[in-house]
Amino acid sequence: MHCLLVAATPFEIAPFTDHLGLTEKLDHIDMEIDILVTGVGNMAATYALSRYLQHRKPDLVIQAGVAGAFDPEIAIGSVFAVKQDVVADQGVQEKDGFWDVFDLSLASPGELPYRKGVLPNPYTNLIRRTRLKKAIGITVNEISTSKKRIAAHAEKYQAQLESMEGAALHYTCLMEHVTFLQLRAVSNYIGDRNKKNWNMPLAIGNLNKELIRLLESL
Repeated sequence: MHCLLVAATPFEIAPFTDHLGLTEKLDHIDMEIDILVTGVGNMAATYALSRYLQHRKPDLVIQAGVAGAFDPEIAIGSVFAVKQDVVADQGVQEKDGFWDVFDLSLASPGELPYRKGVLPNPYTNLIRRTRLKKAIGITVNEISTSKKRIAAHAEKYQAQLESMEGAALHYTCLMEHVTFLQLRAVSNYIGDRNKKNWNMPLAIGNLNKELIRLLESL
């Protein structure tokens, strides 16, 4: 089996790469693993992943990274498998609200790779095998900070997590017919810019523990 592990930054998967470097292999698996660090943001992730897939098609692509959570009832450090994603700030802000490309009739919500205006992960059996809680993600170019925008995203998309690269994974892999998973660990609550309240080490630690467990179980 050939797996491509994708991350926006090297530090998000550093515990995994350290583990792999020390042991040279994961327990009980026969798997070839490539690592792709894309850089931050939707465009960087789309370009890096598309370029990789031009040359080689893995059996599985896993994107691993941190995310902000909408719901304060979600514990910091929780790890989720994202079941659907979408670019949430692609459109126009009008006086009466935000209108995305589907609202504006600039694209069809049923046009591939979309389904009802979102980018689903159709590999539901694989998501189930992760034994992680499922979440709805959104991808943004500008991190949400205003209460009004946060509430609008939560209502429009039923969003639970926010990242800057998730939709790039879903869009590219759906278009290229490559099996994929998006794993996200909560490092902070959306809108809280006081980093004293964040816990990046906990989120990254839990994310990588689940990543190792998952790869050893596949």
